[in-house]
Parts: sequence; structure tokens; C-alpha cells
Amino acid sequence: MELLSVNLGRPEAVPYTDHPQGVTGIDKRPVEGPVRVAAPGPKGTGGSGLAGDAVCDRRHHGGDDQAVYAVAREDLDDWERELGRPLRDGAFGENLTTRGLDVSGALIGERWRVGADVVLEVTSGRIPCLTFQGHLGEKQWVRRFTRKGAPGAYFRVIEPGEVRAGDPVEIVHRPGHGVTVALQFRALTTERELLPELLAAADALHPLALETARKYVAEHAS
Repeated sequence: MELLSVNLGRPEAVPYTDHPQGVTGIDKRPVEGPVRVAAPGPKGTGGSGLAGDAVCDRRHHGGDDQAVYAVAREDLDDWERELGRPLRDGAFGENLTTRGLDVSGALIGERWRVGADVVLEVTSGRIPCLTFQGHLGEKQWVRRFTRKGAPGAYFRVIEPGEVRAGDPVEIVHRPGHGVTVALQFRALTTERELLPELLAAADALHPLALETARKYVAEHAS
């Protein structure tokens, strides 16, 4: 299990985002050398957990509970076969491209040690948006990505430090529940009846997912 690449984005003006200034940092590219990883602060003010990485639309992205986004190289390879085109590391706007890890199968609250110092905790899957669709340039991308149900994972930073391409990744904690990133993603998108199951992950969930699950349970209580 290893980190194939660390990917950073710069602000770029594009026609496919609803950001007020029309810019996005989704086009992330692999970088060499160490990159500092730390909790960026609350959503709305905090951006990326990686130094030098742009998060432009902080209404929907960034913050402590979405500090780092990871995608498995195996999932990119699967999409390459389906789309019939190459997808470089960072193509999905991910900060970390991994190998040997089932990222979407990770448990909410699962903790990874990346390199010598950094510890990350899984919070949620990535919900696709029209900026993502515009960046990929694929028709009905939001629907296709949602249907596949392999969204990659967002993390909060538990222990800061530096990461670089080639670092080993070790799973250092797995919770006792069965709430995976893929399950959480399906519950929030296509299978709302699964929302009550998310409560087993409790406060490890992204706060918005936890709020959504609690509201659903309250509304459907008999």
C-alpha cells in the first residue's frame, strides 16, 4: 500500500464552475518533494489540508472534514478502460493517488498513517458536481460517477506532517462498525433508505452526513 502521487492545484479560470469569480483548483497535478499536511480550519474559511493546494469554492469544498481527498489508482484504471482514454494521477482532482488500497471500501473513521508522521481519518465520499463534470469533459458524468459508486474518500487530519510520492500507507485503526465510504455515498445519493445505517459511524462521519442521517431518522420515526 503506497502513495503514488501527491497532487496540488492552482486557481484557474474556467467556464464550467459556479464560483462567483469563475475559478477552480480542481485541475491538480503531481508534484515532487515533500508537501506539508495539516488541518486547514473550519469549512467556509479553511481550504485544503495540503500546503500550496488551491480550494477556490469554500462554500462546498475544503475545511477540516474535507482536508484531503484520495482516489485509488485502481479506480482510475477502471475508468480508463470504460472511457477509453488515459487518466493521469490527479485527474479526479484528488490530492493523493494511492495504490493497493480500496479507498471507497474504507470505513468511516478508519485511520491511515501516510509516511512517517501524517495520520488521516476517513470522513466521507466525494459527491460529484458540475465543476467535476466540466473538468472531465464527459457527458452525464455526474450521473455515471454516482452510478458506479466508487467516490474516493475525504479525510480530516489527525496528526500533521509531510508526505511525498512513494510514501507507504498503513491502516492503523479500523472501527468496529460496517459503514464504508461507498455505503455512505449511496445513502446520500441513490439509496436514502440506507441513511439510518450511517449512525453507527457517529461523530466520525462528516457533520453534514451525520445531520442528514439524523434528520431522516427523525422524520421516519414511527
